Amino acid sequence: MHLLRLEDNGEFSLVEYVGRHIPQYAILSHTWGAEHEEVTFKDLTEGIGKRNAGYRKLRFCRKQAANDGLQFFWVDTCCIDKSSSAELSEAINSMFRWYHDAAKCYVYLSDVSIGVSVDGPVGNDLSSRRTWEPAFMHSRWFTRGWTLQELLAPKSVEFFSVEGKRLGDKISLLQEIHGVTGVSIQALQGSRPLSQFSIKERMSWAKKRETKREEDAAYSLLGIFDIYIPLIYGEGRERALVRLQKEIKESLRYESPMLSQMPAAEIRMDYRPFPQTLDGTSGSESIALTYPRFPSIGYSPSSSSFAGETRLSAASTWDCIQYHPLVKQGLVDIADVCERLRGYAMAGGHGPEFREGDVHQAIEESRKMIGD
Repeated sequence: MHLLRLEDNGEFSLVEYVGRHIPQYAILSHTWGAEHEEVTFKDLTEGIGKRNAGYRKLRFCRKQAANDGLQFFWVDTCCIDKSSSAELSEAINSMFRWYHDAAKCYVYLSDVSIGVSVDGPVGNDLSSRRTWEPAFMHSRWFTRGWTLQELLAPKSVEFFSVEGKRLGDKISLLQEIHGVTGVSIQALQGSRPLSQFSIKERMSWAKKRETKREEDAAYSLLGIFDIYIPLIYGEGRERALVRLQKEIKESLRYESPMLSQMPAAEIRMDYRPFPQTLDGTSGSESIALTYPRFPSIGYSPSSSSFAGETRLSAASTWDCIQYHPLVKQGLVDIADVCERLRGYAMAGGHGPEFREGDVHQAIEESRKMIGD
């Protein structure tokens, strides 16, 4: 990983770190200008590029990192040697982790201006926000493919105007960012792992975003789904997305052990409240089966048995669905499963009870539908 290191004379130089012993660093998120305007890896190694318009972003990042007590920072335009296909592939497959591991992520919005020259941070009072909030809500940054992972991966994301003035962070601007992107508030807050959001929902976050190279529509989502694929520029958008979806399915297959494979000794019984039940009534406190080694897997006991057939109450059915491994891994859409079960119940006259076999059948049918 190449980083830019602040020197005593106020300049910065490229350094390389290999392995896990990487110092704390800041990372820049931005939108690219024209190719000839950005400062490249080659420019820095040859000591040129200071007159490029993109050098302004490097100076901003250098200053902000110094203010935060960080000696190192990373900028994608000049910290990747794109003449090396191996380095480019490693960088793209590592990008989510690099943003996640950064001490600070600075979002530089070149199309958002505070309108006036001020010293110190920009105020968050209503009159101050009116000067930049409309431009913020319509910033090009929110439309680009790569910036989705740059929004979600880092713990600390701070937004700055073109003048380099701080506008707020991912938490203080939570509602605005949610409104613009449609990304779940829990995902923005980092209070729920991305793996717990369905494939369909995560894909929806990227639906209206654009990338300069068509294959990047798929490659920019690698970190969102925690997968790795070889880069084949020239294969086209559709082929790249097909490979992405195939790898997502393969990764879920290996990460979803079936309940029947769990040793009986690993089962523990405890009490916990159920969420809203399948038929819309409120949940209740009940016994649940959990698996300590796989805390995301478990469901409540059945409510009754009839003619050798296990039947579940509405609450038990909902819990069985919610904690099924395929559902937890995002391979199945819960709403689709519930609709299928309602159809089964109406056809069979089951009322508020559901056959356990129907639950697994609905989940499997939903998985096949999404897979197709």
